[in-house]
Amino acid sequence: MNSKGNTIFWAIIACLLWSTAYASIKIGLQYDKPFHFAGIRFIISGLLILPFTVKPSVYIQMIKDYWRVVLMVTVLQTLLNYSLFYHGLDLVPGALGAVIVGSQPLVTSIVASMMHSEDKLTRSKIITVIAGLSGVILISAGRQAFHFGTSVELIGIAMLLAANAALSVSNVIVSLKSKGLNPMVLSSSSLFIGGVILYLVSLPTEGVPLKPLPTEYWLVLGWLSVMAALAFSIWFRLLQRPGVKVSELNLWKFIIPVVGAILSWLLVPDENPEWITVTGMIIIIVSLILFHTNSHKTAKRIASSEP
Repeated sequence: MNSKGNTIFWAIIACLLWSTAYASIKIGLQYDKPFHFAGIRFIISGLLILPFTVKPSVYIQMIKDYWRVVLMVTVLQTLLNYSLFYHGLDLVPGALGAVIVGSQPLVTSIVASMMHSEDKLTRSKIITVIAGLSGVILISAGRQAFHFGTSVELIGIAMLLAANAALSVSNVIVSLKSKGLNPMVLSSSSLFIGGVILYLVSLPTEGVPLKPLPTEYWLVLGWLSVMAALAFSIWFRLLQRPGVKVSELNLWKFIIPVVGAILSWLLVPDENPEWITVTGMIIIIVSLILFHTNSHKTAKRIASSEP
């Protein structure tokens, strides 16, 4: 498998892992508060990665050398993104929230074009983003009716868009500024530090669950912790690869709502396929295939024209 094909393969693996998060988070939040739940999850995730990083002295030295990058990723990706995501999702209807969250590749394309001189918006990228977002809207519309209105919902929309922006900026920072920093060290430290902060914030604001938590809670907490450890480690490594553009990598996140809808059909009793949802899935899949085919042809044409 060539380098680009390998990158796409692992990007899809990371997105498949992330696609399981929404259903698991919904289950976990039936028994726990958002900050407390997220804090424990990320603490465990950071600790799970730790044995697979580097020896302690090298780990500490890397944190010292790249402390600004670690700090920015922790604040933007773990703290801001997840804080705004959890609270914004509580303020908007499920379908609308899914569309706003699903617009992340669009936000990333805009942010990357502003921050990275070599990651500009191209016609094929714009077409893919528009097609992908249209597919997300159809998938969401097929599962739940849209409605807009209250100022509370507008606040929720603003929070979700801000969460997308924070995550996008974090991705660009990892791509531009973390070369030389072991991606496992970056994911371990940012998840663990962010998790500790979220947990500490949860104590005075949410309290500690006093009732015994069922097995279902511990199972989803374990899965979410393992999933975050794997997905973020893979994603950070991909972002550091030479020639990988942040906006193009994030286009693969459009498959997350596709897999999420399929999982709902399989796991939720009242969820069934509808033509509008299936149409949205087809649009997303076709747009990603066409973009990959077009970018591959463009790369071959550029390579053949070089002396």
